[in-house]
Formats: sequence, structure tokens, C-alpha cells
Amino acid sequence: MTTNTENLWVFALATKCNFFNPINSMLFALILSFVWFIINMIYWTHPGGPAWGKYNKLTKYLLVKNPIPGPKGFPFIGSMYMMTGLAHQKIANMAEFFKAKRLMSFSLGETRFIVTCNHVVAKEILNSTAFVARPVNESAYGLMFDRAIGFAPYGVYWRTLRKIASTHMFCPKQIKASESQRFEIAKQMVAIFNGSEEGLRVRDVVKKASLNNMMCSVFGRKYSLVDYFNDETEEVSELVDEGYDLLGILNWSDHLPWLAEFDPQKIKYRCERLVPKVNRLVGRIIDEHRAQPSNVHRDFVDVLLSLQGVEALSDSDMIAVLWEMIFRGSDTVAILIEWILARMVLHPDVQSKVQEEVDRITERSRSVMESDVTNMVYLQSVVNEVLRLHPPGPLLAWARLAIEDTTVDGYHVPAGTTAMVNMWAITRSEEVWNEPLEFKPERFMNQTEPVIFSVLGSDLRLAPFGSGRRSCPGKTLGLTTVTFWVASLLQEFEFGTTDGSKTVDLSEVLRLSCEMKTPLMVKVQPRNLTN
Repeated sequence: MTTNTENLWVFALATKCNFFNPINSMLFALILSFVWFIINMIYWTHPGGPAWGKYNKLTKYLLVKNPIPGPKGFPFIGSMYMMTGLAHQKIANMAEFFKAKRLMSFSLGETRFIVTCNHVVAKEILNSTAFVARPVNESAYGLMFDRAIGFAPYGVYWRTLRKIASTHMFCPKQIKASESQRFEIAKQMVAIFNGSEEGLRVRDVVKKASLNNMMCSVFGRKYSLVDYFNDETEEVSELVDEGYDLLGILNWSDHLPWLAEFDPQKIKYRCERLVPKVNRLVGRIIDEHRAQPSNVHRDFVDVLLSLQGVEALSDSDMIAVLWEMIFRGSDTVAILIEWILARMVLHPDVQSKVQEEVDRITERSRSVMESDVTNMVYLQSVVNEVLRLHPPGPLLAWARLAIEDTTVDGYHVPAGTTAMVNMWAITRSEEVWNEPLEFKPERFMNQTEPVIFSVLGSDLRLAPFGSGRRSCPGKTLGLTTVTFWVASLLQEFEFGTTDGSKTVDLSEVLRLSCEMKTPLMVKVQPRNLTN
């Protein structure tokens, strides 16, 4: 910060005139405070709230003839309240109120936001070259994700990471090569469910299975779900849970910079405690791989260590990438399976149809294989319908950041604006879906809608993994894992409630992903598969 010495004579003159006596100083401070208050109230009156008003002030105001509609929120803080609790539902209701489902603006403190609840505008945003970056908040920086695929700035480094992941982790060849590991984990899950005489909490099993799967793919670690308790997996699970919680919190300091030094929510403090633990754990695994390289059963650590030239990563970058793989790869699969099984319990007729399809393909004579899943049209429709009603990332998890001035749906959107897509609102829109609140897997199989419906980003009516350059790179692997594990469980068991009722609590809680508020408890009955 520099001082303009040419203007110091004003203060010197004021001092000679005894201007800064206590009374005048107090009056001067009151006037400045009043002016500051009036200016901020003027900002607040602008559509979208104070952050948009501040951008469109004075000369710029004359250039914006058609402001984006949206709530003003409160002075200074804008619509912070809208991003707490079930934010996706609040945003959908607010867009309906302002008749701004195509595009709505709002403010979080000093941060400008736009959000769409329309699939056409969503495609415009997600496939635009202006929205290739992600806003990196304090938690993401603190947890090193700014050096991983999810939050890395768009450029050479990000493209290199994306290429490495696509080639060595998520390509069809690698997914096929890791099929046996997912088959073994499925068998272990079946054994756990089979041993539960009373009710079983689904989340406990599928979270461990999902974490175990990623530990094997990324770190080459193999653990049995049946005898799961060991120091390393417990440590990883605790680290993932803590990071998951930190990224899911609305951090006021991200939008009110003057709060950053005070760290009122202790987010910076918690990140500073967590990161050294991550560095020690992942760094130790990297050192072990470096000391004993594998040329046969290569995991992702081996891949990163083998990179040469411009693709070679530093140890700190490898830790960030590997940490993100474990972190993001273990939550979505578990959350989606829990939602699917909840729907199976709630809709036993649908559960029976899936089981009939599995029995027909396996001829009731063998265990279902991952290669069978491609022929299970009804099961895939069930998964699609669950993704439609319960998208794990209802606001597509991580938003986009405009890197340049652009136009969206005819409105001017300045660089630095954060854009979100409310996928939850799109998938429940009567303008897009017939009877949107009904659970009808058949909608993906009839003739009025596409028989083959891709949820991988080409059709924004249902794109739970995003679209465009920043879509989830592991979406195919995730869907493959979910569909196969669900088929394996439904082949062996009939799922019902623990109390014999026909009800399941489908209430949501939005953290980093949208989970069941009440963990699903089930009672399983082994099926008689004899001919």
C-alpha cells in the first residue's frame, strides 16, 4: 500500500487550522459513515442486490439497460440466507417468485451470482468458453484443491491433469481392468448384508465399500470390508469426512473479505490442522511407491510417478491430485446407492422388475457380472430416475466463474461473476418432464422420450455430472460402479423397512452433496434363486 505524498499538505493545513479537534473528528467520521451507508443502500436497491449494484454504479449503470432480475436480499450481505439449508429449493422458489427461472441474479456479500433453472440456458453457460474456470474459495485453497482437477485454473496445467486422469484412470480400458476389484467388493457387501439379522444402516456399508474401491484404484491398497478396521483406512475416512464438511460450509469470509482475518467460522483454522495430516499420509504412500515401484499391478500413484517431461508433477501437486481423487471418488457413489435403495424399499414393484431383469439376464444360475449391466435397460432407467429426483449435486456441486465479459440469455454478465445451474429445479420442471414429482423409471423407456437417454452431459434436461470442459471426469466409472453394485445387491436380497411399514423418509440435507437426512435403515431377506 502506497501513500500519495502530494496530498499530505491537505492534512497538514487542516492540522494548522485545528480542524482535527475531537468534536470535528467525530463529526467528520459521522459524515463519512452516513455517506458510506447511503452509497451501500443505493447498491442494495439494484436488482440482484448489493454486489450487482456496486458493479453497475455511476457510469457503468448507464451501460446496463436490462439488469438481470433477482432478489435484493439484505443490505451489505445480500442473499446469504438463501445459500443455507436446502439452497437448491430456496433458489428454485425465489426464481419462481421473480419469474426468473431462465436467469436470476443475486448477491452473496460482495460476490455476484447468476443461476438458471432452465436447461437451455444451462447448456449456454456450461458449454461457454467464458465459463471455463471455477471460483476457488478459502476452503478449496486451504485443502490444496486449487492444484487438483476440480479447482485448478483453466490452462495448460489443468489440461495436463485432465489428460492424465482421462488416459490412466477413467478410460474404458482402465475401467475394464479394475472390474475384478469391484466384483470382489460387491461379494463382500453381499456377505455383510447377508449377516445382518436385524436392521442395517446402508450408508455405513456403501461408504466403506466406495472408499475401499478408491483406495485400491488410487493407492493400490486392498482391505476387506468384512474385517475393515485398521489404522490407515480409519485415518483416511476421518480426513475425507473433515474435508467434506469444510467444503460444504458456506464461508462468509469468501464473500465478505473484511471477515477473513477474524476467521469467525474457524474454517481456516480447521484447514490448517487438516492439511498436514493429508500431506503426511499421502506423502508416505508416495514414498512407499517410489521405493518399490510396480510394473504389473499399477495404481494411480504408480502412474503419476512414471510421468516424464512436461507431464511430470511435483510431490505437492501429486498429493493434491491423489487427495482429490480419494475425496471426490468416494462420496457420490455411496450417496447415489443409498438413494436408489431407498426408492427400491419405497417402490417394491420397481424392485421386483429390476430383479426380474437381473434374473433373466443371469438365468438365475450365476452371479451378475459388470458386463451384464449394459443389457439391463430397466435398471439403467431406475438409476436415471433416481438421479433425476435426487441429483447428488443439485447445484452441480462446484460453480463456474466468468473469466471475461459475456452474454447469457441476452443479459450482460461481467467477468468475475459466479454462475450456477440448479439441476434439481430443471429435473422437477413441468415444462421439461411429464409428472415430474412421480417416480417413473419407464419414462426413459417409452416412445415419447428417448429410449437411450444419456446423463453424461449431452442433454441438459438431466446432467447430474455437469457438461462441457468442467464436467466430472469420473462420471462413467461412477455410474458403472453404482449400477453394478446395485444389481449385485438386488440379485441376492429383497430390501424392506425395518418396521414393516411402507414409508421411507426422503428428506434431504445439503452438504457438499445432497444426502438423505435420515440414514436409510433396511431389513434384507435373501432371495431364493433356485430354479
